[in-house]
Amino acid sequence: MEEAAKYIENTYAKILKNDPEQTEFLQAVKEFIGSIEPVFTAHPEFIQQNILERMIEPERIIQFKVSWMTDHGEVKVNRGFRVQFNSAIGPYKGGLRFHPSVNQSIVKFLGFEQVFKNSLTGLPIGGGKGGSDFDPKGKSDNEVMRFCQSFMMELQHHIGPNLDVPAGDIGVGAREIGYLYGQYKRLNGSEAGVLTGKPVFLGGSLGRTEATGYGVAYFTDKMLQDTNNSFENKKVVVSGSGNVAIYAIQKVHELGGKVIACSDSDGYIWDPAGIDYATIKQIKEVERKRISEYIHYHPKAYYYEGSIWDIEKRYQVALPCATQNEINGEKARKMIRNGVIAVAEGANMPSDLDAIEVYQEAKILYAPGKASNAGGVAVSALEMSQNSQRLRWTFEEVDEKLKNIMESIYIEVRDTAKTYHTPGNFVAGANIAGFLKIAQSMISQGLV
Repeated sequence: MEEAAKYIENTYAKILKNDPEQTEFLQAVKEFIGSIEPVFTAHPEFIQQNILERMIEPERIIQFKVSWMTDHGEVKVNRGFRVQFNSAIGPYKGGLRFHPSVNQSIVKFLGFEQVFKNSLTGLPIGGGKGGSDFDPKGKSDNEVMRFCQSFMMELQHHIGPNLDVPAGDIGVGAREIGYLYGQYKRLNGSEAGVLTGKPVFLGGSLGRTEATGYGVAYFTDKMLQDTNNSFENKKVVVSGSGNVAIYAIQKVHELGGKVIACSDSDGYIWDPAGIDYATIKQIKEVERKRISEYIHYHPKAYYYEGSIWDIEKRYQVALPCATQNEINGEKARKMIRNGVIAVAEGANMPSDLDAIEVYQEAKILYAPGKASNAGGVAVSALEMSQNSQRLRWTFEEVDEKLKNIMESIYIEVRDTAKTYHTPGNFVAGANIAGFLKIAQSMISQGLV
């Protein structure tokens, strides 16, 4: 045990020395290593093979310039990134994020989380992530198209159906994926499997749009059932109002819960009658407006500026589906006071380390994003399978496979936590279960 603790401590010290300014990446690493000491105690060969350092260091980081032109003829320059983190169990797989906050630390933390998330799906996909500090908000369709075409001019050199398969993330939806794929096809010919999250008529999968939101709801439902509970008659708060949040809201309602609040970066809506997901979809996906518009459709609802996690209402389930570090220790304590019994993350690392400590001290059910939001990448992998076979499965077939995958992830996470003597600690269960598959694959392939 002492040897394992020392090895982990020394590895983190080296990462901290190499990248002291990459706060998001360091946070993700710290959360991960905080629960894996029992693995190294049980498997000293992992220390001999220096698996931890080999896993934390990305296999490849690509950064490039993206020049594009506005509708008014102005030339703009953004940075593009792709981090190909680990390919031990398959081609790199992970989304592209277009948001002003994107930098190397952000894409490294996202790629690191993606490695374990993809491992947990049980599908043969490695982990990667990418994006740009380009902000699609307020841009015309033509401006977004020109940016995507310029971005793909460089990215196309580094991706392929059996090498690296990007998908969408924040700021990258069906519109952006369509433009990216069009440019890739223009340069390389038709290879539908090179991107996922495509519109269905371009080779996309039915159910992909809904997958992450549905997946977090399926995971949470299974987690509740395991404690003789369910969504029935539960009030739920969902942060965000993008793709993940919209379909999480829909599925929670189908499973018997009532979502009473959702948000965007400006503020949040509280609707005591239950959030109407069709209205949110209309405002966000069709009109591309702010969440405050909701009260014009539903005048009995209320709009508040600020963080949704400052809401002073009673509710039982929290699904953070917005962005990283949206919940700190103070907000987590407020959630507990409001009656929360379960938190399942639909976003990547929405809870900071203090918040996680609060959940665990309160002994509520807590599912980390690398487990509970794996539905999107799972259906992306199913899209790759359909593209390879030149088939299209029905929505019902995809949805059933998704439900089975999410329930299997929950069972694996739960059982791994028990095996390593941390029952109920799904952070440890997810980290260890994901790590073991990758570590064993790396060792079996030699020092590569």
